[in-house]
Amino acid sequence: MADTGAQQRNGVSPDGPTRLRAETERLLEEARREVRNSDRRVGFWTVVDIGLGFPAAVLAGVSGAAGLASADARIPAALLALVSAGLAAGAGFLRSDVRCAANRRSRRAWGEVEAGARLLLTQEPELDHGGAQEALRVLFQARQAALASRDASAELPGP
Repeated sequence: MADTGAQQRNGVSPDGPTRLRAETERLLEEARREVRNSDRRVGFWTVVDIGLGFPAAVLAGVSGAAGLASADARIPAALLALVSAGLAAGAGFLRSDVRCAANRRSRRAWGEVEAGARLLLTQEPELDHGGAQEALRVLFQARQAALASRDASAELPGP
């Protein structure tokens, strides 16, 4: 009993390591989930970028070649040029390349949180109360940075 009272006076509770482990595991699970979500968003915006950009480039080339080939091909060439311009405008409006890069940054930030949580879980048995508090504080700062990067990727300014 005296030992428990001394631990509580020093700011260390008997269940401190259990709470530290539970909080670190919660942060680890959140980081894993956010890394998966960022991976999905990176994949989606990559597909959108390629799906709009590549056809726009091909149609622009085909319409130019068709327009130069003969006078009778001017109308189909003009239609292809309009479709190409529409795809290019859509790609510019959506800014899928910028969104993809922002989600990659978010994925890296959440990966740092995940790595920090894993490291803290392995070091937890050897940490004293002050060291555990500092490690958890650093982990929460990394989480705040990751949240900011996620919010920044979700709130991209318009073109």
